[in-house]
Amino acid sequence: MDYKFDTQLLIAGENLSEDEIHDYIAGHFPGDCLLAIGDSDLIKIHFHTNEPWQVLEYCAGLGEIHDIVIENMQRQAAGLQG
Repeated sequence: MDYKFDTQLLIAGENLSEDEIHDYIAGHFPGDCLLAIGDSDLIKIHFHTNEPWQVLEYCAGLGEIHDIVIENMQRQAAGLQG
């Protein structure tokens, strides 16, 4: 497993662009399984990375972040709570 943390959150804001957010995350943070889906007021992010705090910091600069879930997939694979 290359990326340890399954990072999910919602961004609420104005004039959000799922394409711009997707491209920025893909170009600036190592990871995989990136999804940025929504509309100009609400975007859902799903991303596997080793540094979820960087993604959270970027997204917090775009609007209000909420419904944040960060799960440790290595622990889950070992049968532990993530």
